[in-house]
Amino acid sequence: MSRATTPSPGGGATRVAFLSDVHANFTALAAALASAGRHGCGRAVVAGDVVGGGPHPVEVIRLLSRRRVPAITGNLDRKVLAVGDDAVRLGELAARGRKRAVHAWTALQLGRSERAWLAALPAELELELAGHRVLVVHGSPLGDEDYIFPSITRPALEAKLAGRRPEVLVCGHSHVPFTRMVGGVRVVNCGSVGRPIDGDPRGSFAIVDCRPGEAPRARIVRFAFAAEQVERDLASRGVPPAGASGRPA
Repeated sequence: MSRATTPSPGGGATRVAFLSDVHANFTALAAALASAGRHGCGRAVVAGDVVGGGPHPVEVIRLLSRRRVPAITGNLDRKVLAVGDDAVRLGELAARGRKRAVHAWTALQLGRSERAWLAALPAELELELAGHRVLVVHGSPLGDEDYIFPSITRPALEAKLAGRRPEVLVCGHSHVPFTRMVGGVRVVNCGSVGRPIDGDPRGSFAIVDCRPGEAPRARIVRFAFAAEQVERDLASRGVPPAGASGRPA
């Protein structure tokens, strides 16, 4: 598993916005980053599933790249890359209307620079924020298709961590946002920026506050975005129907 380590830019208080499951929804991503700025977040980090399912894969990657937002790969990012870059084959896959059609459609949109950016993402990030250890994964430390739900118990979390001991564990994938202490670890699930499924139509992200000598704090933020515009873009850009599904993948 590839991983990256990023130190905190300084020793003082740090407020970071953690986002996940953008799913190629540029409208929601722009709204989330604007909301994070209004909440005083000095940095943003994306916990995977940058693309996959939505109508704006190129715009999303270019925005994150331009702003130099650290990100990790999610299971859908990995699957989009896995279908390859042969335009003829991808066109055939996208036209079949099967499960991989939306992956193929997304891969067809990506240029060389967008594909290279996506391929370079690590599977996880280890951060140090104001002296606190933060581990960022997509699903769980076990893999990008494993889940962490609000009901997780201490033994279950310890099994997923397999001996690792971050002070904060940040994840996504389930699209169910929450934060709670579990066995001395602050668990933060960002929910989904671009495809909320928990009954609240607004997107979500998490804010983590770290101060030297204090326990890290976290909260979930909800924000509105123009879902109707996203639906229009799904239709006008010919995204396969699987891309409009509300289910996490």
